[in-house]
Amino acid sequence: MHGANRLGGNSLSDLLVFGKRAGAYAAAFAREQDHGEIKEGQVADAEREAIAPLERPEGESPYAIQSELAESMQELVGIVRSEQDMERGLEKVMELKERAVRVSAPGNRRYNPGWHTALDLSSLLLVSEAITRAALLRKESRGAQFREDFPEKGEEYGSVNSIVRKGEAGQLEVRHVPVPEMTTEQKEIVAEMK
Repeated sequence: MHGANRLGGNSLSDLLVFGKRAGAYAAAFAREQDHGEIKEGQVADAEREAIAPLERPEGESPYAIQSELAESMQELVGIVRSEQDMERGLEKVMELKERAVRVSAPGNRRYNPGWHTALDLSSLLLVSEAITRAALLRKESRGAQFREDFPEKGEEYGSVNSIVRKGEAGQLEVRHVPVPEMTTEQKEIVAEMK
């Protein structure tokens, strides 16, 4: 949409425009799927997992893990990246994932920001791992990714998207898929922008 994206400016409009479009598409897709029956066992497991930090008398603070994650991602997987730093960043994410399952959030369910942070940790860690794994595989600099060790654009990456999914063993897997050809409408918009 903007070529080399400006992290602080254009990305806000990208978020609004493409977030709305992605949300509408996801909702339409979900309505078309046969999701089957709700499995009570899965619901009970999710509830137990969510309540566990409240019931754990001893454990690490979720704020400590959140803070370490933010610091590590900023330092090792920030704007300027290298393979060595990102490998260290991935190791840190995996270490924090192990620690996160033992966090404690004393108190009750009402007005407990520590509990909310504990609930957020799995999503924060998942996104951090996905970003790091995908960035490691893209051995190039393009848009918001700048690799010190690969400062130029790589031709092979200009026509693919990096897709991150959970694999058979529950581990994240990254694969590159071809970018779909632009629609006539998209080509017209690009032509107007030149």
